[in-house]
Amino acid sequence: MHRHGYKGRKFHRERDQREALMAGLADSLVKYESIETTLMKAKEIVPFFEKLITKAKKGDLHSRRQVISSLQTIESAHKLVDEIAPKLAGRNSGHLRIVRTSLRRGDNTQLARVSFVDDISENAEKTTPKIPKTVTPKTISPKKPKTTAKVAKKETK
Repeated sequence: MHRHGYKGRKFHRERDQREALMAGLADSLVKYESIETTLMKAKEIVPFFEKLITKAKKGDLHSRRQVISSLQTIESAHKLVDEIAPKLAGRNSGHLRIVRTSLRRGDNTQLARVSFVDDISENAEKTTPKIPKTVTPKTISPKKPKTTAKVAKKETK
């Protein structure tokens, strides 16, 4: 049997379960601004969420209602339209990044972190600890005499 025309992954779930999974992942991404999930789910959530961001950027009532219907909670839909989408207005696409993190202990599945490319949180600078440079005393070694002689370059005319 061929696989032409079949789009997306099934995750061994029925259609309503897959839609609920995507809505839940997207809802968590809006709420926490970064999620860790399996690599296949991460690759599936990115195009789904990019379309939601495009609708949220439009910002009119119809787009807002479409975003609400795609997410699990109304609060996360309003956060996406009112707070997150205006911060992402400088880009046309590519709002999310997937970074492979580790392997899950139970079944050795590749995990990945999905986050926004532009750091959209207001307190990102506050939470990032600045590591001060520590001055370590260096031992002073005696200088070695230079053995290489400088060779003067000849000018050619």
